[in-house]
Amino acid sequence: MNPFKFLAPAAAVIGITLPGSAEPIVEGTPLPAVSCLDQAGKEVKLAETGAKGYVLVYFYPKADTPGCTKQACSLRDSYESITDKGVKVFGVSMDSVDAQKAFAEKYKLPFTLLADKEGKVADAFGVPHMAGFAKRQAFLFLDGKLVWRDLSASTDQQAADVMKAIEKK
Repeated sequence: MNPFKFLAPAAAVIGITLPGSAEPIVEGTPLPAVSCLDQAGKEVKLAETGAKGYVLVYFYPKADTPGCTKQACSLRDSYESITDKGVKVFGVSMDSVDAQKAFAEKYKLPFTLLADKEGKVADAFGVPHMAGFAKRQAFLFLDGKLVWRDLSASTDQQAADVMKAIEKK
């Protein structure tokens, strides 16, 4: 559920757009054609990167905070099992490139982190965000189409949840 939904009618009347006010994408939706800088400052085009195979795009509120670290380390610790299934992993937060780089280095995260400073990736996925923090959610795509989503993603069980979703496909 969108935490800003109750404000939408009032916002529409006065002509403002609320941050992250779109509904989350649904199963069957194509991987959004949005790009963002990764922790190395390189542009990543998600729709191109995820055209074939599995792609996990997970959102977290803030790099190097307790829950976000548990979520990232869950995926790190199961990275070999996940990539054996052909999954490319992208973590997204509204942190800077430098913060994402420091987070990846500190916890030896083997996957790509995206610095969605303006919230354009979160908006493309319909992930609620406010004041520089995105809601914790996860989206799994197969051959460019959404096949699973978790709108209240787990912290320490994120990898297990993804593996269960893959096994059901």
